Amino acid sequence: MQVQGFNADLGRQQFLDLLVTQLQYQDPLEPVGQQEFIQQLAQFSVVEGVEQLNSQFSEMLNLQTLTDGASFIDQNVEYLSPATGLVESGTVTEARVVEGKLALTVNGETVSASDIQALLSHVEA
Repeated sequence: MQVQGFNADLGRQQFLDLLVTQLQYQDPLEPVGQQEFIQQLAQFSVVEGVEQLNSQFSEMLNLQTLTDGASFIDQNVEYLSPATGLVESGTVTEARVVEGKLALTVNGETVSASDIQALLSHVEA
């Protein structure tokens, strides 16, 4: 499930704002206990760690996608042309990640990897 409009920096800032506000308005005769305060800081550390892990996982996934794309370079393929809607053939000259998905350049067109219909063998002239 994806939360629309959530920003990790905003979530971090909201947590800190809430913590500071809590400390400002706590009852001086009954302050927040040390154990409760440590629990809140530990929760913040866990959230921070998960955010870093997600960021690193995203980078690793992009690298894996590019590695997969590298195997297409100089390969002859049949693909569904986004311009004509017809099955065409050509040689893959470039691979890149666009919005988390593999995009290949064939005959000057940007083609989604999901539009590749077949890998063709090289024919020497």
